[in-house]
Amino acid sequence: MERRQFLKGAAVGGVAAASTLAAPAIAQGNITWRMVTTWPRNFPGLGVGAQRLADRITAASGGRLTVQVFSAGELVPALQSLDAVIDGTAEMSHGAAYYWQNKSQGLSFFTGVPYGMTSRELAAWVRYMGGQELWDEIYDQFGVQGFLSGDTGTQAGGWFRNELTGLSDLQGLRFRTPGLGGRVWEQLGATVTNMAGGEIFPALQAGTLDAAEFVGPYNDLALGFYQIAKNYYFPSFNEPGLATELVVDKAKYQALPEDLQAIVRDCSQAEYDQVASDFYANNPRALQTLVNEHDVVVRYFPEEILEAGANAAKEIIQGLLESEDDLTKRVTQSYVDALRIVRTSTEQNDARFIAAREAYFNL
Repeated sequence: MERRQFLKGAAVGGVAAASTLAAPAIAQGNITWRMVTTWPRNFPGLGVGAQRLADRITAASGGRLTVQVFSAGELVPALQSLDAVIDGTAEMSHGAAYYWQNKSQGLSFFTGVPYGMTSRELAAWVRYMGGQELWDEIYDQFGVQGFLSGDTGTQAGGWFRNELTGLSDLQGLRFRTPGLGGRVWEQLGATVTNMAGGEIFPALQAGTLDAAEFVGPYNDLALGFYQIAKNYYFPSFNEPGLATELVVDKAKYQALPEDLQAIVRDCSQAEYDQVASDFYANNPRALQTLVNEHDVVVRYFPEEILEAGANAAKEIIQGLLESEDDLTKRVTQSYVDALRIVRTSTEQNDARFIAAREAYFNL
């Protein structure tokens, strides 16, 4: 997919959109809610997933709850989507919880944690091991409710203009990466910034960024990073299993009939799994295109960087375990306790099978 295809329309003026949709429409018992997203329209996996989630809710409710999607910049800027729900500009937002870590450090744990949970492990914690209840407690402070809504799987490590030989290459490197992972890269010596997906390419092109990571081949091909940097590093150690979120106005959500509440909740869960399938199917195909048609070089991080990243992650998480903010401390402790349990299955079962398949089974 060319950049212009999914970026088309992303610059639609928010004022015009807002003037025609000043309040949710309610007619003959039907409700229309606005979903603002952090993604460009038609963005592979994520933007498409947000639209598909809206369509699922609309169809499952028979139109009783119709969801209209406004992509990044159409109603509000990408990184103001949560605030749009908090202040009533929209009823829903679709993004990533770690974008809002300035509101609570605990929110980072519901997206991706350096050397932390895979997406399957994260879903286990949220659904069965107390994660959702803590997430609710954080968002209750802002009058909103969060649901897992998408799963990218383990992400790519990022695009770099030059090959990385060790930690010395990271000193002063201007790198786009968000969340706790951004703090890890800062400790490794990089100068870190966060920006929305649609803003990364111009920053790379202008030279204000030396490197960037976003998601993986499926998205990165569409964003065109290969035009600027050719060294593509795998895997991401700071985003081993990223989850997107659907956030809704909690009071309006609880005012819905129980069946509509269930539709919003269950469609979000279904879309979490659907997005995972989308990425698993299309990441490897996109990577083949990047390598075969655009001369991208796939590389793996040097052991020195991997080890230093792990040590930095442990230091950061230990600091959060000792946080003066009680809620952040409890979220971190719950996450760490759950990780100790769920990782045993992944490492003793899944990882050993993958290693055996790679070594002995080829068709």
